[in-house]
Amino acid sequence: MLFAPQYLHFFVSSHIIFNIISTMLYPLLFETSLFPIVWGGTRLRQMKGMAPSCEPVGESWEVSAVPGKESVVANGDQKGKTLAQLVAEYGEELLGKYVHEKFNGEFPMLVKFIDAESDLSIQVHPNNEQATERHGCMGKTEMWYVVDAKPGTYLYAGFAQSVTPEEYCRKVEDGTICEVLAKHYISAGDAFFIPAGRVHAICGGALIAEVQQSSDITYRIYDYGRMGMDGKPRELHTELAKDVIDYAVHKEYSVNYTKDMNQSNLVCECEYFTVNNLKLNEAKQRNLKHLDSFLIYICLAGECKIGESVVLKYGQSCLIPASCADVTITPIGETGVVELMEVYVDKV
Repeated sequence: MLFAPQYLHFFVSSHIIFNIISTMLYPLLFETSLFPIVWGGTRLRQMKGMAPSCEPVGESWEVSAVPGKESVVANGDQKGKTLAQLVAEYGEELLGKYVHEKFNGEFPMLVKFIDAESDLSIQVHPNNEQATERHGCMGKTEMWYVVDAKPGTYLYAGFAQSVTPEEYCRKVEDGTICEVLAKHYISAGDAFFIPAGRVHAICGGALIAEVQQSSDITYRIYDYGRMGMDGKPRELHTELAKDVIDYAVHKEYSVNYTKDMNQSNLVCECEYFTVNNLKLNEAKQRNLKHLDSFLIYICLAGECKIGESVVLKYGQSCLIPASCADVTITPIGETGVVELMEVYVDKV
């Protein structure tokens, strides 16, 4: 088919515009990514609407650009691409100019659900400087939001009494390290901020939503003599952890926050992430373009529409690119109520 020059120009221009429109960014959903772990349970498969299995599933990685464990887009024109590919392709449009510059063009966050059927190991994470020097990666500061907890469930965060590095080593060796840790009984809605250096462990019965730096580095201190999925003892990093640990006893380890309906309630903030709680029974516009950051919504209860096209159900997460960070959230479903975690990088 031949076109006159004036029509050819129109055709080419229209074709370019069509391609730009058809590949623009939008609220992103991701494929389910579950990880079998020895301490895991059955709730994550149920949460995701999957058939039951006897395999213990410990984690669902909701939004991840960690190499080898990248989230894969499940909706729209970008379907099939990894989050890392989108970051490389869209850069500031996805991350936001501020976030792009602050984290050198890397996606800085990892979001998970954790189902602890039994106790996780006693562990600690290095900070950025330590992790960069030792492993060439980011350190790990994180926060936990308790989605559900069976009666009597607790977790460990920080020390209940002062110990020296030498006492720490002895207590790991003789299996009494838990005796000096701060033990917190938990229920749905509780939150904990876990900075790098704080000894911690999620314990059996807890279903947790976790927001953390984009890092998979963990020093396992003590694991109760447990065997791994391969039937062998899991590796411990007791000595590596020794000079990473914050041995101070702090007055408060849990996070107190307001829970007002139809409001954005600040749960915690640090230089790596800000986390809000939103419980809505009416539509709410969230125009956060001034942040110059992407947004992540994690559905903790109920379901909602984000904008006009995306339905977000319990146990799902949605990434809003920075260029789209003006959305209306509308509760739907039988209850007409939705509870969300809202996550972004703020200029703190």
